[in-house]
Amino acid sequence: MSSTFPTDMRLLLAHKQKTSARVRFLRFPHGVCAFTALPILSTVFEDPPSSRVENHPSVYLRSAEAALGLDNGGLALEAEFSASVDTPDGPIKVRLATFTSIDPPFELAERLGGKFIAITETRGEVNKISPAEMELLRQAYTALMG
Repeated sequence: MSSTFPTDMRLLLAHKQKTSARVRFLRFPHGVCAFTALPILSTVFEDPPSSRVENHPSVYLRSAEAALGLDNGGLALEAEFSASVDTPDGPIKVRLATFTSIDPPFELAERLGGKFIAITETRGEVNKISPAEMELLRQAYTALMG
């Protein structure tokens, strides 16, 4: 899956229930960043470096939908969230996308070897979610809940 997705970009994928506002994040076998894990020793920038030229996030969104087997419009970009991660290989931009379906696509998660988890479940996922990803989830949850 990662071959069609840029190496300097990651997505957090979440589902926010419209009626209850319950938020769940898609955890892959490697962690919560689609579609490849963050490198070891990654840290979230407190003050991201000055912006550089980058592709419009919708390009990444369409690639993610295709990689997941979703129809066009199956994911929506959450414009309020943008983070940068410092890695040994250089900075990585992280964006947040939400599934537009009424319910989380549990079958999709299962097919990918993952599952949907609430942010409160991340403590039990310490071996599967890095400290940098935990911070990204915290920031993403804050953005989603306003």
